[in-house]
Amino acid sequence: MRNPITQYLKNLFAKKRIIGNDTHLDGLVKVDALLNDLINEKKIPGLAISVSKEGKTILQKGYGYADLENKTPIDAKKTIFRIASVSKPIAATALAHMIHDGLIDLDASFYDYVPYYPKKKWDFTIRQLASHTAGIRGYKGAEYGLNKDYSIKDSIAIFKDDDLLFEPGTNYLYTSYDWVLISLAMEEASGIPFEQYVREKVLNPMGMTATFAEDELEMEPNRSRNYSKNRLGFREAIPVNNRYKIAGGGYLSTSEDIMNFGKAYLENEVLDNEIISQFLTSENINGNKTYYGLGWQVSQDKKGRPYYGHVGNGVGGYSNFFVYPDQQLVFSILINCTNPQVQDELDTIITVIIDSDLRH
Repeated sequence: MRNPITQYLKNLFAKKRIIGNDTHLDGLVKVDALLNDLINEKKIPGLAISVSKEGKTILQKGYGYADLENKTPIDAKKTIFRIASVSKPIAATALAHMIHDGLIDLDASFYDYVPYYPKKKWDFTIRQLASHTAGIRGYKGAEYGLNKDYSIKDSIAIFKDDDLLFEPGTNYLYTSYDWVLISLAMEEASGIPFEQYVREKVLNPMGMTATFAEDELEMEPNRSRNYSKNRLGFREAIPVNNRYKIAGGGYLSTSEDIMNFGKAYLENEVLDNEIISQFLTSENINGNKTYYGLGWQVSQDKKGRPYYGHVGNGVGGYSNFFVYPDQQLVFSILINCTNPQVQDELDTIITVIIDSDLRH
């Protein structure tokens, strides 16, 4: 039987994100109706959307519930969601700061920072880890939903003894374990916990006051509950502990914070272009684009419009974060449910906003 997680990741990180082309959709009023349909048709429990154009918020609204039992409404400014792999651009921004500060070299061997990691047939670099071209394996079996209180360093026991799947630099395989290793190297290079470095270098300077590591938020009143979906409806998601994979999928945030994060990139407020351009440029394997930079998806939609950002799927959370530089648009969409199978609908909503904004 085909592994549903493997198939999901294959589809999710396809080389181009497909956007619908429904000519009947018209403007933000129609977007509001489409988002309400997702709730009314019970496709998702709750959603927050924040969209900015040229630095100004043009759409910000919550739909559905943060807590189905108590009918707590979603607040796009305040409700905190698991953002899953949208954590990677945040971690990548921290890595960029570490490069700027001379603590890490992208093209240095991973072993320069973590010499105790078991030796493999081939060496691999920080850049190869960040671009998912190092050959580290992905999740096996129930690893996707582990509920063990691993530190980053302890967690490498999950996969450290496995062989590389290919010679680094010769292929592409998306895996959050790459970012577990990067965060470990960052801890070793800086001498402080990864989440502390991220807060000091990224979250605090950017004013992302509603973005947290999961273990910081046990009693946070604005935190959404986490759901999964089956044929009978929504249920509480299985308990997981994402502490060890915080860099690849462990942060929580609001749609507003993630929108503002994207705005900072559009407004060139994140370091210098020489460093950032490396992160926002697709890697190439044998002359073919991977449509992935360093911690960022870097691609174009069906109409050829370039964007960078990330899609995220984790236990109890699904997220879309896209920055369209030519249109000066940032999209932040957070859902409190494990992959609810609504990406087509979200793509339609995004393209309606872009097209209506460009027309007017």
